Amino acid sequence: MEKRKNILLTGGAGFIGSHIADALMNNDRVGKVRVLDNLATGAKDNIIHHLGNPKFEFIEGDIRDYDTCLHAADGMDLVCHQAALGSVPRSINDPLTSNAVNVTGTLNIFTAAKETGIKRVVFAASSSTYGDHPGLPKVEDKIGNPLSPYAVTKLVNELYARVYATAYGMEFIGLRYFNIFGPRQSPSGPYAAVIPLFAQAILDGKSPTINGDGSTSRDFTYVDNAVHANLLALFTENPEAVNQVYNIACGKQKSLLELFEGLKLHTEADIRPTFGPERKGDVKHSLADISKAHRLLEYEVLMNVEEGLKRTMDWFREKVEGVKEVE
Repeated sequence: MEKRKNILLTGGAGFIGSHIADALMNNDRVGKVRVLDNLATGAKDNIIHHLGNPKFEFIEGDIRDYDTCLHAADGMDLVCHQAALGSVPRSINDPLTSNAVNVTGTLNIFTAAKETGIKRVVFAASSSTYGDHPGLPKVEDKIGNPLSPYAVTKLVNELYARVYATAYGMEFIGLRYFNIFGPRQSPSGPYAAVIPLFAQAILDGKSPTINGDGSTSRDFTYVDNAVHANLLALFTENPEAVNQVYNIACGKQKSLLELFEGLKLHTEADIRPTFGPERKGDVKHSLADISKAHRLLEYEVLMNVEEGLKRTMDWFREKVEGVKEVE
């Protein structure tokens, strides 16, 4: 049996990262999981069930500090890099911090991997990289101009990965996430994503605000699919699969209005949304072509949007009921 891999997981206390942590902890190919997270957007609650397990280690630290990255990478075999400041509006309001975390932080992780002899890095890329390219569905090799500082940072990650692969003989796999959603996604704060916001509003009996007329569409993707893609990328033995970027999505489009109705299905709520102005830096429609990930990584859609929305709604409902019981 081949040696089990020790994995550095950055952003492992975050929404997507903590789901990846769960999967890695349950995987026989994994020796140790070391999470590096500064808890800026992540939460210790997301990984609390692993603390105390000898297979799990948590380092509270910031990827903006190179020495922290170097320390975290020491003794690891693979890197799964999820740490980032998400959100297009956040990057428009504070481009300096988005750049410091997403560009400098990522470069620190890539360099720490190089210096400690780690051969492969799997990293979270983004569908925002497609920018103003009008084509649908989105195909990996056709991108436009970025529409936000966030999109610039994620494109730069891909460029660095390409250069590091060539210059240092490393392997990089970028996963362009399309609107990942699911349990543990926070509905609070000014930069909350649309699904947790809608779910919370519906459970609170409040009317959520939809940006625009509700026809804006996205390829909403349940978190299990993103986890599946990360595991495939970490362990693939297909030489053609490395030094590539992949769309990770369901390959289906849903408008914001359909999304709202889809969440409402799982409740007794009788509320209608209100409509606000469109958001700056947003694209109108997004839909992924996932054939490349299917071909080279053997990626499959494990859970469709409808089932994902139901699971997400159930999770939010349990959380709300849990809070009521405590009060």
